[in-house]
Amino acid sequence: MPDGPRSGCPINAAIEVVGDRWSLLVLRDVMFGDRRHFRQLQSQSEEGIASNILADRLRTLTEAGLLTRDSAGRGQRATYSLTEAAIQLVPVLVHLASWGLRHRPTTPELRVRAELLEAGGPPLWEEFMAELRERHLGIPRPSGDGPTATERLAAAYAEAVARG
Repeated sequence: MPDGPRSGCPINAAIEVVGDRWSLLVLRDVMFGDRRHFRQLQSQSEEGIASNILADRLRTLTEAGLLTRDSAGRGQRATYSLTEAAIQLVPVLVHLASWGLRHRPTTPELRVRAELLEAGGPPLWEEFMAELRERHLGIPRPSGDGPTATERLAAAYAEAVARG
């Protein structure tokens, strides 16, 4: 957005970055699926994102400061990482998913993580965000007892798939 946002409205400013039909899904897949390479994001997309759309969204999200892209050498895959601004979208995504749980048709295996995050509330979101900061920003997270938030989300998904 070289010319700036259409208005000074904070909702407009956010929508201009993540308001298309793919940007939040790309961020979701990096956050919750740990898909950090172009081919992973494309081939493992539940929604079947086209390569040209994915390339455009990755570029846009990088330019907007929500992702970083390492400088991969010749023959190497570029790795995308979340920025702090993207990590702070976790509560927004949880609330959006909670709305979707109540008002849109969903499948058991794809709704289970949203249900767990909703039930866990802000303490679980903060734990998950700390794990994302460690993985993407190199900031050590506080150690805790028991399985991590990521492990709990993965186990719930695996269990739902096994039931399904």
